[in-house]
Amino acid sequence: MITSKLTSKAQTTVPQAVRGALRLSPGDEIAYAIEDGRVILTKAHAAVSEDPFGAFGEWDSEADRRAYADL
Repeated sequence: MITSKLTSKAQTTVPQAVRGALRLSPGDEIAYAIEDGRVILTKAHAAVSEDPFGAFGEWDSEADRRAYADL
């Protein structure tokens, strides 16, 4: 069993074995689910971009801007 201590400010360090298993990196968010008296810790998925054109990055070159500038 892997354990960590809770500080007086209710903070803890996620143990290296857990970070490795979840492939966590600095800045990643963690999601908690409470089920049947247990807490399930998972890596939170990044929120979908609010920008409806965010997925069109491959068409955002200088050549594309020149080609479609007059539309």
